[in-house]
Amino acid sequence: MGRTNPTYRDALRAIEERWAEFRRALRRRDQPRFDRLFEYAREHADASGLLNHQNPLLPALLSIDLEQEARLDDHEERLEELEAAVAASGDDHGRQSRYVNPDQEGQ
Repeated sequence: MGRTNPTYRDALRAIEERWAEFRRALRRRDQPRFDRLFEYAREHADASGLLNHQNPLLPALLSIDLEQEARLDDHEERLEELEAAVAASGDDHGRQSRYVNPDQEGQ
């Protein structure tokens, strides 16, 4: 006997199909971004399926948020590394900052 309830992945696929016209109306540059959001939701489909929420869009949105949080964390870490490298590079070359400390102006 087959399942009587659709799986979460089936529900997510149905949501994506319902949004297909919206996707087509997006600018070409935004369509891959739209697709990426559904990739994020699919990456957490196992956890979302266990939730068995009445509205499958809510776990999909939370999954998208989780992936975007991870991307933000990665970007912040990379930014900190780049800032540290720039600061170290500036120290190595004995360069002064082009920004003036207001407390040291006129000295």
